[in-house]
Amino acid sequence: MTPDYLPCVEIEPSSPATWSVVWLHGLGADGHDFEPIVPELGLPSSPGVRFVLPHAPAIPVTINMGMVMPAWYDIRDPDLDSRKDLEGLRRSMGQIERLLAREQERGIPPERIVLAGFSQGGAVALQLGLSYPRRLAGLLALSTYLLEPGLPGADPANARTPIFQAHGTLDPMVPLAAGEAARAVLAQRGYPVTWKTYPMPHAVCAEEVEDISRWLAGLMKPED
Repeated sequence: MTPDYLPCVEIEPSSPATWSVVWLHGLGADGHDFEPIVPELGLPSSPGVRFVLPHAPAIPVTINMGMVMPAWYDIRDPDLDSRKDLEGLRRSMGQIERLLAREQERGIPPERIVLAGFSQGGAVALQLGLSYPRRLAGLLALSTYLLEPGLPGADPANARTPIFQAHGTLDPMVPLAAGEAARAVLAQRGYPVTWKTYPMPHAVCAEEVEDISRWLAGLMKPED
């Protein structure tokens, strides 16, 4: 039986892909949301990097009066501590895990896969990445938080995986304090976190894109 994969925007490199970045969008967006950022990263042509930008399924979102929209899990309350749809989180983690498996089937080992996400997508990326049983190349967590600060299921395989975490100081949707709390948990657990803040709302800015580009380039050393 063919696995049931989420639909994705896929951006192939000019040379054969030897790395992959799986990047999850935020609430109400879709895989096209971060598509324009890929060329802005200005990554070199070698190594070849495939970007996989999945579309979240459309589900009713309680905080938005039950409107159906793309979401990785339901949000039930403005309070981050009260919005935990753990069933939805687990469902999305399983769907993204299948995409990671597909990348491996296409010849990209897990240590050359970066798992990235913004807001809701960042929460999924963190929870899945830290519990994934094989080492990933890195985790990119933008304007996000930890849904389960206790990190149940954390796997030692990714105990030393680099994490780039960034947040806007003017974010009204996911307050800076939520990002700082996630950073504190990760640092306490010994994860190697690069933390950046920018004077922006719930968004991505040019300076942040430049920092992400440098961070990715540091992970992806050109092949001999």
